[in-house]
Amino acid sequence: MPDNKIYTLKEYYQAEIIRKQGKKFSWIKVLQRASSSRRYNYLFWFRIADILYRSDSRLKKSLARKINKRLMNKYSVEIMLGANIDIGLAIGHACGIVVTKKVVIGKNFTILQNTTIGDDGKSSLPIKIGDNVFIGANSCIVGSDLSIGNNVTFGAMSFVNKDVPCDATYITRKESLITRTA
Repeated sequence: MPDNKIYTLKEYYQAEIIRKQGKKFSWIKVLQRASSSRRYNYLFWFRIADILYRSDSRLKKSLARKINKRLMNKYSVEIMLGANIDIGLAIGHACGIVVTKKVVIGKNFTILQNTTIGDDGKSSLPIKIGDNVFIGANSCIVGSDLSIGNNVTFGAMSFVNKDVPCDATYITRKESLITRTA
């Protein structure tokens, strides 16, 4: 789970945009990658909005909301401000992603397109997601007070409404049925 360390933009960008450990940080490299890719551009602006939103300044919070609204309109990705997402966020395809603000997500979290992580509106308790979690495309994690362990992989089109232990692969069984009409 997140260790409550306050990261700088430079640390976020090193982990999420440059994405190579040990490689020297370069603002030019960050800007090149952010301008050449939808997902890196989204992460670039999301982290700015996130840091602004966590300040005590009403002006900075207002600016964060404006940035986040523009991101939602441009990318169809709604990661709500106030969501507690640790360093290492990776977005496979920046489209159709919704994440509620009632989440606590650990390090090295990967989420693919058309995925929802949301509460059921019945509780103020967050959904807790551990470190090194991968969520496949078209998945849905819904509930309150859910706990997902470290090193968990969710297959594509997974529906999750219960706790998942550490070191697990979660797949929702799907069955196709074809019937013929006369």
